[in-house]
Amino acid sequence: MAAPLETFRTGLTAHLDWFADRNRKVRFWWRDDDATKPSANLDRLLSIAKNHNVEVALAVIPREATPALAERLACDPHAVVLQHGWQHKNFQRKDLGEKAAELGTRRDPETLMADLKAGKERLEALFGDQFVPVMVPPWNRIAPEISRRLPGIGLKGLSTFTWHHFPRTHQVQAHVDMIKWKKDRRFIGWDSAMARLDLQLCRRRTNPAEPLGILSHHLDHDAGSFAFLEEFMVIAAHHPGAEWPGIRDLFNPG
Repeated sequence: MAAPLETFRTGLTAHLDWFADRNRKVRFWWRDDDATKPSANLDRLLSIAKNHNVEVALAVIPREATPALAERLACDPHAVVLQHGWQHKNFQRKDLGEKAAELGTRRDPETLMADLKAGKERLEALFGDQFVPVMVPPWNRIAPEISRRLPGIGLKGLSTFTWHHFPRTHQVQAHVDMIKWKKDRRFIGWDSAMARLDLQLCRRRTNPAEPLGILSHHLDHDAGSFAFLEEFMVIAAHHPGAEWPGIRDLFNPG
């Protein structure tokens, strides 16, 4: 029986071969959440992006973002910045069984929108042209009213985590998270990673225009999570059945 890693390599290659044989390509993109400052894990993540010549969208928490992070990213052509809420703080009622959200239903919308506008302005000041006006809600949850108000403060783009496709030109989702979050934070394993990619790659056979988003959280990565990124990129970043559109272009289609 083949080892899980070898099965992963074979399975991913077979999927992309199917697209290449038909002169088609899977459109991939990569989002990484919770950046605030430089770290060894961030350096390792950016090194993977550089080595495979793909962009990574860093969802940065505005309130906690440091000038040191802006300096670290300033000369890195593979890094772009998205907005990760304002402070990544939960305002929902855990005692009532509500799931965590910063952009949920428990805050006054006017106050919340003022925070988000201030966050956008701070990221613009820190990161300049590297900032793309896209909201990534903490915990990937956002109240419909807040979502509707985002364009009014200049945040046309939106990205959450779901396998559902939203046919909106400025909404681009992430689909495959490599981390097991419950109990202990660690890599989900090669079999689970392949199963999640199986689902998404099969969906792309009938819905090829939808970008397939890889989601990472560099601060929570163990060795297995980084190994997944390396192995995935060796295949997906170089296969004729795959392409990696510019992230700015994904959220601003012509």
